[in-house]
Amino acid sequence: MLNRSMVTHHKMWQITTKLPKKKIPILLQMEVKLPLLLVICLLPGITATKYDEFTYNGFNRSELYLDGIAEITTNGLLRLTNSTESQQGHAFHKVPLRFKNTSDGNVHSFSTCFVFAIPPEYPDVSGNGLAFVLSPTRGLPGALTKQYLGLFNSTNNGNSSNHILAIELDTVLNIEFRDINNNHVGIDVNGLTSLNAAPASYFTEKIGEFKNLSLVSREPMLVWVDYSNQEKKLNVTMSPISVPKPSRPLLSSLIDLSSVLLDTMYIGFSSSTGSMLTSHYVLGWSFKMNGQAPALNLSSLPSLPFEKHRRKLTALIIWVALGVVVFIAITACCIAYIIRRKARYAEVLEEWELEHRTHRFSYKELFKATKGFREENLLGVGGFGRVYKGKLPSSKTEIAVKRISHDSKQGMREFVGEIASNSQLRHRNLVQLLGYSRRKGELLLVYEFMSNGSLDKFLYDANKPTTLGSSQRLKIIKGVASGLLYLHEEWEQIVVHRDIKASNVLLDGEMNGKLGDFGLSRLYDHGSDPQITHVVGTFGYIAPELTKTGRATTSTDVFAFGVFILEVVCGRRPIMQQESPDLHLVDWVLGSWRNGVILEVIDARLGGDYDVGEVELILKIGLLCSNPVRAARPTMRQVMQLLDGDLSLPEIPKDGMGIAVSSPNHAEELEES
Repeated sequence: MLNRSMVTHHKMWQITTKLPKKKIPILLQMEVKLPLLLVICLLPGITATKYDEFTYNGFNRSELYLDGIAEITTNGLLRLTNSTESQQGHAFHKVPLRFKNTSDGNVHSFSTCFVFAIPPEYPDVSGNGLAFVLSPTRGLPGALTKQYLGLFNSTNNGNSSNHILAIELDTVLNIEFRDINNNHVGIDVNGLTSLNAAPASYFTEKIGEFKNLSLVSREPMLVWVDYSNQEKKLNVTMSPISVPKPSRPLLSSLIDLSSVLLDTMYIGFSSSTGSMLTSHYVLGWSFKMNGQAPALNLSSLPSLPFEKHRRKLTALIIWVALGVVVFIAITACCIAYIIRRKARYAEVLEEWELEHRTHRFSYKELFKATKGFREENLLGVGGFGRVYKGKLPSSKTEIAVKRISHDSKQGMREFVGEIASNSQLRHRNLVQLLGYSRRKGELLLVYEFMSNGSLDKFLYDANKPTTLGSSQRLKIIKGVASGLLYLHEEWEQIVVHRDIKASNVLLDGEMNGKLGDFGLSRLYDHGSDPQITHVVGTFGYIAPELTKTGRATTSTDVFAFGVFILEVVCGRRPIMQQESPDLHLVDWVLGSWRNGVILEVIDARLGGDYDVGEVELILKIGLLCSNPVRAARPTMRQVMQLLDGDLSLPEIPKDGMGIAVSSPNHAEELEES
């Protein structure tokens, strides 16, 4: 009979006979009492194989490394983000996996499958999305929140030294990363500009085509990521949780990952929040190297919080239905009292509100959020009413509530226009409309709160201690230009804003400029006649042809944007009333250009701290946009190309011909010449 020592020696001999000869002496020098498991763990490659395949049907017993605000809930959900602004969360498998074949350096085939869900706080309004990640480290130091998804920052985005592969499930349109829309799946290598992307959808055999999915539908969805070493092909497939894996992937890219991935990599998930509060959940996850990822047991996955609430609500409805007869008598006695109490918060609902499907807040909720619309919460007063700061009682989200007064010139027509224009728009440089409320004659619009207020206060308010630097001003100009490009060309309809000015540009906590106040905007289909025939806007920003034809177009928006550029760079209002007679800002800048002293118009508060060539270019773009001849103005796409240096600025003659002036008569002369 063999004793324990003999058994140990026998097993050690079995292992060593399979090892290269150079490894055997090392093992023979070990103490016999050394546990066999420890010896195995010391051998190259043995540790990794233990983790080459795993399945998590929920994460109660998972081996995950978490950082940021990521957490495992009590029922086993992996929650990457919660209702906290501008935060990030990461969850990585604790042990790195060996992805490369040591003999030839090629990446192994691998497969993974996971179930995710994104429940936004408000319907169809989400904050940025999540990503499946392969990373050299299980932490992502220096990564930023918001549009960077907790993966990169402005300096390392796109660097080949990152060695990161990510599958993004993106719910926000970012022009800077060339996103195709605000609901897409993308394959990212070392940066957030996707190598391949497609709108979220899944292939259905019955109709033989892809069917759209909404990433923020609150419903769980399946994603498969499969890489073939032989074909050098990466496939991404998705479907609702109730549908088997489709036969055709959503994305299929030929890519050799050998130059991207290192020998060992960490795998996991990353997500981040912006100003729109959103939770990002992963319900289950499986992975396998050199094979198909094991199927998840969908019936054993943990329930999402709102699913539990839905079941409780259904049960409650049944019990209420059974007890209706009993409650009728009690309710009848209280009806008069309730009517008197609710009259304070009485609301109105009309047919057009059902059509636009924008989130409707209760008046009571907004009343409490603004502490009864107290003066201490007043942010500003304008021709269209008062704006109050508030905090929603349930989520603690900060909001801005525009309360349109009874005698406002804006009225119901413009109110409906603002809801129709802004309710479906999604862009990081547009102030997000969260919803609205109505009570009798009162009209209320609810926006995301912009902590730094309007841009004009930084330009003209002497009480503002902070002066905007030249780089900040350029960043704001580019941001507004990006938002206007989205309105004019990249949304499903054309939106003419009609009131672009510094007071309608709001600044968030990071001094990003966002265009707001869509009360005068109008929509029309691409390729159609806008049919807008009356003059609105702010004096000083109105294009010359608008006063003659009354027709607002994207070109009249470009004119106002040109005036806005000069306003930001010069720190002066469009009509310079301190001069005698009143002088138009465009005329003043043009005169300085003719006299060769263009740099004298730059805001003196900058103190000479700016790049001369850069600021001179911006001023010329402002003059080009504010040209009185409509045909001579660039489009917003051309403006963005000029700002990014992708398009050369045309030569601007110093005699003033073809350069914008404020006089409509002079504009007529130019058009006739």
